[in-house]
Amino acid sequence: QVQLVESGGGLVQAGGSLRLSCAASGRFFSINTMGWYRQAPGKERELVAAITSGGRTNYADSVKGRFTISRDNAKNTVALQMNSLKPEDTAVYYCNAGVFGTGWGNYWGQGTQVTVSS
Repeated sequence: QVQLVESGGGLVQAGGSLRLSCAASGRFFSINTMGWYRQAPGKERELVAAITSGGRTNYADSVKGRFTISRDNAKNTVALQMNSLKPEDTAVYYCNAGVFGTGWGNYWGQGTQVTVSS
């Protein structure tokens, strides 16, 4: 069983910053890609940023230059530093990881709310 636990969401004014963190725990051998997705009301869940175990990153065009994803392989954690936040960044943010335990599995965190006021 693998658990992803997120922290760091909240309310911030436009232009402000927030840092999201996610920690993976449970029985597994390795984690491949870790990432952050978000879902705004009435919209589909979308990829925000992802990072491979080797450190290769991928960002949605809407967050490039403002958000930075990082991970600590030794601690099985991933973080998302969000700067210059905009009201359109308001969403529930979900941590995601591809984990190898008894087999490969795709896991999600419970989600953390990020609200950016104008």
